[in-house]
Amino acid sequence: MYLIAFAWRAHPRYRLVLVANRDEFHSRPTLPLAPWEDAPDVIGGRDAVHGGGWLALRGGRLAAVTNVRRLPQREGRSRGGLVADFVRGDAAVSPVVDALAVEADAYPPFNLLLHDGDALAFASNHPAFDARALPPGVHGISNGALDAPWPKTAALMARVDAWLGAPTAMCAVADVSPLFEALADTALAPDDRLPDTGVGLERERFLSPAFIAHPVYGTRASTVVLIADDHAEIVERRFGPDAAPLGETRERIALRRSIPGR
Repeated sequence: MYLIAFAWRAHPRYRLVLVANRDEFHSRPTLPLAPWEDAPDVIGGRDAVHGGGWLALRGGRLAAVTNVRRLPQREGRSRGGLVADFVRGDAAVSPVVDALAVEADAYPPFNLLLHDGDALAFASNHPAFDARALPPGVHGISNGALDAPWPKTAALMARVDAWLGAPTAMCAVADVSPLFEALADTALAPDDRLPDTGVGLERERFLSPAFIAHPVYGTRASTVVLIADDHAEIVERRFGPDAAPLGETRERIALRRSIPGR
């Protein structure tokens, strides 16, 4: 399960501000945020089982993926491969989305965010393939539809929106601590506001916080990404069972403006 909120062309300095939590079984092998060994210009965490990623950057090029919470889950190709393939490539968003429309059913249900340096697009294959360029503003994706009013999605979007207007967001080194505080929210949502995704009320409750602290399954990584015209920053905080801190990594990438696909 995953949670993403992002502001697109809504800040005077950063064209993209993205915050995300990755929830997973603590036993699943995972590599921390770092340059990828087989693609050193790609930076992100990595699934050590299939080799894909949930959120990765190459320069100002970014991809992030969530699953869609629906039972029964169909099998298929690894969703993390969508992230890895995009950030390693050079094609603009539009032809990538066009190609994905042909093969989207080969993957389990996904939500995908793609940024090629200029355009930002959303794509999903559930309940049917849908892709669109995103308008400026604050958006959110969890394990349902884009901008679905799930409590944790709406709350994180509101916190991102508030950060955009904070004076510390304009500092030479932006203060991202309020964004990490938002990602660390462990509050359960009221039952009457929970979605019904077919997993039962008890599990809906368990999955309702932005941050899930549990000995077996929970939030493994919290990430903040800031992309400006001349640089990108990515910060990852990692957690073990019961939210035990496992470290933080920060990377800054100098950018050269270029035309996607050239």
